[in-house]
Amino acid sequence: MVIEGFTLNIISAYAPQAGLGEEEKRRFWEDLDELVGGISPTGKLFVGGDFNGHVGPISGGYDDVHGGFGFGDRNGGGVSLLDFARAFGLAIANSSFPKKEKHLVTFRSLVAKTQIEFLLLKKDDKGLCKDSKVIPSDNLTTRHKLLVMDLGIKMTRKKRSWMTGLGSDGGV
Repeated sequence: MVIEGFTLNIISAYAPQAGLGEEEKRRFWEDLDELVGGISPTGKLFVGGDFNGHVGPISGGYDDVHGGFGFGDRNGGGVSLLDFARAFGLAIANSSFPKKEKHLVTFRSLVAKTQIEFLLLKKDDKGLCKDSKVIPSDNLTTRHKLLVMDLGIKMTRKKRSWMTGLGSDGGV
């Protein structure tokens, strides 16, 4: 989206599930790499999606991309997400704020509760993220919970001069 000359890139992703083959997973990450790699470095970038991986509750060697808060045990899919974030200078927004479990768990079933949905943004823009959390609700038809990120983006407006449209001598 371009809003008053300000470029905002938003990507929604859905990674292959655990039961799918390694070839499908590899293609997903290659396609996402290509997509993100093609985005102008001057634009804002937000990536959100179901990555079907667990990054875990601590940064564990990924201090540059993981904020130190999360849920569950890190797995291979989570490592892939952390490596992707590091490669493109992104930070995982919903690992950056201490939350109660109900505001971290993005998927809940009768037998499991996990954090598999994540929101990412450029590390340089991390200050724009004021909060990120799961909105707990039993009203959704899916077992996935709504994950939101509060952003504070200020867009400067060009000042209009009262002399706009006037000649160089001030006359009309």
